[in-house]
Amino acid sequence: ALAARARDLPAIRAAIVHSCDAASLAGAIEARDLDMIEPILVGPRRKIEAAAEAAGLSLTGVVIEDAPHSHAAAERAVDLVRAGAAQAIMKGALHTDEVMGAIVRDHVGLKTERRISHVFVIDAPLYPKLMLVSDAAVNISPDLLAKRDIVQNAIDLARAIGVEKPKVALLSAVETVTPKIPSTVEAAALCKMADRGQITGGVLDGPLAFDNAISRDAAAAKGIVSDIAGDADVLITPDLEAGNILAKQLVFLAGAEDSGLVLGARCPVMLTSRADGPAARIASVALAQLYVHWSEAQAAAKLAGE
Repeated sequence: ALAARARDLPAIRAAIVHSCDAASLAGAIEARDLDMIEPILVGPRRKIEAAAEAAGLSLTGVVIEDAPHSHAAAERAVDLVRAGAAQAIMKGALHTDEVMGAIVRDHVGLKTERRISHVFVIDAPLYPKLMLVSDAAVNISPDLLAKRDIVQNAIDLARAIGVEKPKVALLSAVETVTPKIPSTVEAAALCKMADRGQITGGVLDGPLAFDNAISRDAAAAKGIVSDIAGDADVLITPDLEAGNILAKQLVFLAGAEDSGLVLGARCPVMLTSRADGPAARIASVALAQLYVHWSEAQAAAKLAGE
C-alpha cells in the first residue's frame, strides 16, 4: 500500500551504507527497478562488487562511493547528504550504532534542532488503518521535551503518508493523570503543549491505555469521551521498552507487517534489518520517498508564504 502511494513520485537519491551483503544490495536494486530510489552504494568497492556477483545482481549503472570500511562508509553517506548529493540514508551490512553515530556527530553530522526518533508504521490485520508507533528504537527514556519532538516527528510522517490530521494517543497504563505514574503527567502536559502550538499538525489525547486508544468499545466501557479513543493513527509509548515490546508483539503475535524511519535529522534514515523481507524493505523505501517529497513541499510552501 505504501509503495502504491509513492508510485507516481520521482525517485529519491539514497545512500546505502556499507552495502556489502546480498540483502541490502537486493533491496537497493529492487527499489531502483521500481523507480523509487537512485541508489548510491557506499562502502568498499571490492566487497560490494563481490557480494553482487555472488548474489547474481548486476550493478550496471549504479554509482559506487568507495570507502575503506563501515565507519568510513557511514561518514561518507553523511557527507553526501550534507552536500545535497543524497536525500536519504539506508543502513546496509553494519551496526545501527555506526550509522547513527555518524549522523549525530556534532558539527559534521545531520542533527537539527529536532530530537531524532524512530517511527514504526504498522499494518495490523485487525485494525482498519495504518498505525504509527514511536519511539521504539532510539530514545530509551525520553523526557518531556524529547517526547514533544517524538510526537512531532510521528505527526509529520503520518501527514506525509496521507493522514490529513493525525490522531495521536499518548499511551500509559491508565487513563487518568496519576502523579505516581509519570507518563500520565507527561501525556497531559503534551496535550496542553499542542493547545499552545508547541506541537502542530495533529490532535492529541492522553493518557490513554492501549485498549482505549484502539478500541471504541473499550473506551465506551470506561466512559471515555474522546475523538481519538478507538481511532488513533499514532501511538506514543512511555519509553523505548514499552514501544519495542508493543511493535514486536503486533508483528509476531498479531501477524502485522512493519516498516519504519528515523526522523529528526536532515534526512530520513531507513534502519533496515537483515531479517527484513523484501516487502518491509520496499515499504521503508516508500516511507522515505513519501517523507522526502512531503517535507520538500512543506519547505517550499513556507518559503512562498514568507
